[in-house]
Amino acid sequence: MDFDESSTTKIVTREFLAVVLAGFGNELLPLTTNHGDEPCPKALLPIANRPMLEYPLAWLEQSGITDVLLVCPTPQRSAVSNYIQSDVSSSYPSLRIDLQTFEESQDMASGTCSILRHFSSRIQSDFIILPCDFVPPPSLTLAQLLNKFRTESTYDGAIATACFYEASKPDKGTVTEDWGMLPTNLPIVFDERSGTLLHIDTPDDVDNNNEEFELRMSLLSQYPRTKLSASFRDSHVYVCRRTVLDALQAKHHFESLKEEFIPWLCKPQYQRTRREKYGNILSPVTNNLSQALALKHSTLHLPARKQHLRRSAAGSDDDEHLRSVVPSPVEQDDEEATEPSLRVGLIAHRASSGFASRANNLHSYLELNRFFLGQTTYVLPSDAETRALIDPKAQISSDSMVGRSTRVEERASIKRSVIGKHCIIGKMAKVVGCVLLDHCVVADGAKLDGCILGAYTKVGAKAELSRCVTQPGYEVGEGETARNEKLETSDWTARDTSESQESDEDSDDASEDSSE
Repeated sequence: MDFDESSTTKIVTREFLAVVLAGFGNELLPLTTNHGDEPCPKALLPIANRPMLEYPLAWLEQSGITDVLLVCPTPQRSAVSNYIQSDVSSSYPSLRIDLQTFEESQDMASGTCSILRHFSSRIQSDFIILPCDFVPPPSLTLAQLLNKFRTESTYDGAIATACFYEASKPDKGTVTEDWGMLPTNLPIVFDERSGTLLHIDTPDDVDNNNEEFELRMSLLSQYPRTKLSASFRDSHVYVCRRTVLDALQAKHHFESLKEEFIPWLCKPQYQRTRREKYGNILSPVTNNLSQALALKHSTLHLPARKQHLRRSAAGSDDDEHLRSVVPSPVEQDDEEATEPSLRVGLIAHRASSGFASRANNLHSYLELNRFFLGQTTYVLPSDAETRALIDPKAQISSDSMVGRSTRVEERASIKRSVIGKHCIIGKMAKVVGCVLLDHCVVADGAKLDGCILGAYTKVGAKAELSRCVTQPGYEVGEGETARNEKLETSDWTARDTSESQESDEDSDDASEDSSE
């Protein structure tokens, strides 16, 4: 039967809002240093010649999420907005992106908790927090997290689901210490059977306990078969109830979601005093009876254990679905009422199921680019105009990428490298194991090994760089050599230059006055 839609009212309820956090990217300096007056947003840094922001956006669209709150620093609004309007609107048409900015400087970055509190009025539903730098494998879908959260939040009153991924330590020979410290894997305690995150050993815990590891007896009595692992890293992807924001407002001194709030959020599920204090905030009494009954009588969901908990003050039996066995449909619905579990669910992604990582440091950024090189095979451009830019005598290995409008000249050699758009690789130049961002120029005879060049970098003829990172617009002089360095123009150098110019002008003025 056909209905006239004009005479009916469509009611669309948003299930989740995705909150994507895109900061300055201080951990990727000098790549994120401004190029003159133009910002170089972390979110738009390319991974395998695609802006890193595309990876979480594609992940969201594949899961059916449509509403996205994208938060970036105010100075980067114009660049990010241009990208959204030109690229995202055509590549991901189902996404509705609300771009919002926050006031901060690169020297004084705001904490993730402060940002979330600031925009809490825009988050009126359950939500997903994810960073702009997480690159998930095809085997790890966002739908896995969402379905786990949907089931457990209704089934036993879980309040969040977190995602951790297994990360191996890189070989010592591939690490450049001058690029900064490698990320550490903080130990986590979890119950594998129920997929519950129980404890995160934060940097403060490590400082306070030295080499000891402290766990509460209440945790061990509730989950006697817990596992301890230091092989996982936090993806910073969390699916949360809206009420989690109310608890965050109460913990106004927290700055970091990853290092403070999420570790704290794990504790009310087994600490009685915190449950009593924050239980009504995290899980207020609501009328979830229909959902509870649906799951209660489902044979698909068998709880791990029976929980005999006190009845709520309101005498509600809404959460009766926490029973340890699937009850008979004839059983009285109001036989027993239970408290919500306040659990934090866990998806622990194993490395054997696919490579996952965050591009939140220079080592991981290079590693991610190299990973994608192994997933593609380079072929010469098919159109004559672009193909003419690649000299027939140039050598480009099959495990390389070359962006559009890039010119590769005679006898140049490119191996296991990502070359961005509008670059120039000169005659006899050699590029091995590198990542070159857009508009880079490598002059004749230059040699690059294991480097990351920021956009608009120029490398002079016969210069040699090994394991170096350059800021956007940096110029390496002809014949210069550098190893294991971050090459950037410091502020004091710029100031000294301007001051010397001013002193020269003053001396010129003085000489003119004396001659007159």
